Amino acid sequence: MTQTAAIAPTLIDFSPEVAAARAEGRPLVALESTIISHGMPYPQNVQTAREVEAIVREHGAVPATIAVLDGKIRVGLNDEQLELLGRSPDALKLSRRDLPFALSTGRVGATTVAATMICAHLAGIEVFVTGGIGGVHRGAETSFDISADLQELARTPVAVVCAGAKSILDLALTLEYLETHGVPVLSVGQDNFAAFYTRDSGLKADFRLDAADDQARFLRTKWALGLNGGAVVSNPVPVAHEMPATVIGGFIDQALAEAHAQGISGKAVTPYLLARIKDLSGGASLVTNIALVKNNARVGAALARALKAG
Repeated sequence: MTQTAAIAPTLIDFSPEVAAARAEGRPLVALESTIISHGMPYPQNVQTAREVEAIVREHGAVPATIAVLDGKIRVGLNDEQLELLGRSPDALKLSRRDLPFALSTGRVGATTVAATMICAHLAGIEVFVTGGIGGVHRGAETSFDISADLQELARTPVAVVCAGAKSILDLALTLEYLETHGVPVLSVGQDNFAAFYTRDSGLKADFRLDAADDQARFLRTKWALGLNGGAVVSNPVPVAHEMPATVIGGFIDQALAEAHAQGISGKAVTPYLLARIKDLSGGASLVTNIALVKNNARVGAALARALKAG
């Protein structure tokens, strides 16, 4: 019995669109919900979620936005559910450790990269599109603040299409952690790892594979070898929407200093920093964030099609 079949009767619910795609063997792309509830302000969050879903459909795949609602993992959300997430200030930010609590108590929960990977795997979805992965936070040598996203990438076989790791992080240590845990980092369109708001982190990715067919062949080979875990597919923000590294770097440094002064820590750090950087940049960072997620949706849909075809 598969994991999905084992939990389906009580804990997982597929939208009609996702259920039909599964039955017909069509490619699916998982989408997270933390970007809706914690990553962007309303109404841009809900509007972006709908637009990203539309892009996935336009490029030949079926979107499956994931959240926890009414005691179930919802794989595929309707308009009312997207609105609920976009307007719920008390939505829980769910990682691996939080899923049982949200499900058992019936709380509204938005899934992070880690939790979305878990739920996508349970649903039989191999490709997940997000903005940027979490990673090793700056100062982690004393705070030990390392995102659970990285361990999930090491254990759960889902390909995560992203614009690299969020540039509020220590990107060099993030790549070191991924290398230590055997997580391959693939780059699209360039040799170097992307840095979220900017295209080039200055750090090399492991392998450059521009074509979806090549990415799919790599993943199939990895999983056929019994090598557990996922892979990072680093897709840089479009040139037209890139923010200069020196400019965004200044905003990040200021936001980090303010977060430290206010004693903000743990899972509250990233939402605070993203919101503060948006304010400091006069909204420019939000425009970049939206553009990179949409760009990732195109790459993710192509990869899902290639995996299904192979």
